Amino acid sequence: MGSAELLIVLDRASGVPLQRQVVAQITALTERGRLRPGDPVPATRELARQLDVSRTVVVRAYEMLRATGVLTARHGSGTRVAPRTVPAPPVEAPPRAREPLPPLPTGAGDALWQPWEPPPSHTPGRSGIDFRHGTPALSAFPMARWQESVRRAYARADAASLGYGPAEGSGALRNHVAALVARSRSLVAGTNRVLITSGATQAMDILVRALVTGPGDVIVIEDPGHTVLRQVFGFSSATVVPVPVDGEGLRVEDIDMCVRAYGHDPARVRLVYVTPSHQFPTGVIMSAARRRALLEWAGERGATLLEDDFHNEFTFSAARLPALAADGGAETAYLGSFSKTLFPALRIGYMVLPERLVRACLGIKWITDRLSPTVDQEALADFIATGAYERHIARMSALYRRRRRHLLDELSAHFGHAGLRVSGEAAGLHVMVTLTKAQGTAENLVRAAARLGVRIYPVAGYFTHNPPAEPTFLLGYAALPEARISEGVRRLAQAAHTDPGTGSTGTGAASAGG
Repeated sequence: MGSAELLIVLDRASGVPLQRQVVAQITALTERGRLRPGDPVPATRELARQLDVSRTVVVRAYEMLRATGVLTARHGSGTRVAPRTVPAPPVEAPPRAREPLPPLPTGAGDALWQPWEPPPSHTPGRSGIDFRHGTPALSAFPMARWQESVRRAYARADAASLGYGPAEGSGALRNHVAALVARSRSLVAGTNRVLITSGATQAMDILVRALVTGPGDVIVIEDPGHTVLRQVFGFSSATVVPVPVDGEGLRVEDIDMCVRAYGHDPARVRLVYVTPSHQFPTGVIMSAARRRALLEWAGERGATLLEDDFHNEFTFSAARLPALAADGGAETAYLGSFSKTLFPALRIGYMVLPERLVRACLGIKWITDRLSPTVDQEALADFIATGAYERHIARMSALYRRRRRHLLDELSAHFGHAGLRVSGEAAGLHVMVTLTKAQGTAENLVRAAARLGVRIYPVAGYFTHNPPAEPTFLLGYAALPEARISEGVRRLAQAAHTDPGTGSTGTGAASAGG
């Protein structure tokens, strides 16, 4: 027991002497497991002060407790609960049976509730190479420069900034966010439309609360898509409807058909979640024609678009389209985060909202957590204002471009063009790779790679319908040095050409570079 206090309540109107009440209550605490063998009890002077009695009352109570074997006292270690020499009585009566909780909402069924990134059967040891996607190169983060911004933010902090700040976030940071999205994404919006959140997940939750009004409402998501979306959106009263993605992005022409197939009216679609600049997990960039079609569809239906631009800073193709929210037309809420550009533990994201949603979302933000960490926001504002953020993005873009190119070269060298299909190499921190000539299933390959110290991530769990038949994986490269990428791909090729039945290496390994 770490506390110096005991929960003892004395009844001074009772005819039972105070010292006997102390004895009875300490004994009861040990019998019920509130005090365990070896736990210290307060010194007699301290307990007397707590109970507002004379010290003599506590001294005599402790003497009685030592005599009955409840307490023990030894010089230098104080008074403690004595070790038990007989089995303790039952701690509590069995808990009363509770009514079962209602089942989680499932939308279309269990496929919407697949676990997020289940761990492989074997976790690589110290020499393991983890191709986890979405992890930035944290070892390259300019920690000293960031600490300087944090120090300055705390040096400037006053009573107001250490208290409850505005729910919408730091004014300085909101100004910088508005300037960043205007420069990099052609999204021009007033600072009043910027809301700082505790990461992207909170932003999505806020929007769902603001837009979903009843069980007949519908939220459209991409298929495939991240399982976190199914969990966030699935906890609302809306039905979550997955709509397939192809080489141009979300199949807008299929939205009405998919919604009706789930037994709902397309006019009740309240929110459409899209990742147009780098679809997760395929990496597809939404075509200009598909963007126009989506804006037109949403405008006609009165639906709000949620544009998650989580990898917008890291684009490696020459053609770069502005944010969907910058194109006008339908109302679009733009969502961004600093988790990938800086580090995930920062927990700072933002939304650029349509005017009509600002007040509702701000109210929900205030109710749910009042504000995101104020001084951290001020530190980030300083980091951006001094140019450190843009310099960091430039360095990381160059680093990721090299690592991406190295990964693609190594995959081509070990698997050949005929044994490999790659998607999503134009942007982001991962690629989606299909190994067309690998031995066995994706699950077999995950286990075979793990035995060789390589962790890879199958994409099948991100599909609600029609997962890929061939072994297909997400390979993140941002956090891996080039030497580790080379070794990881070499081991992966060895695993891919190992017969899952015999464990022997096939002839494909020898000609993989062809």
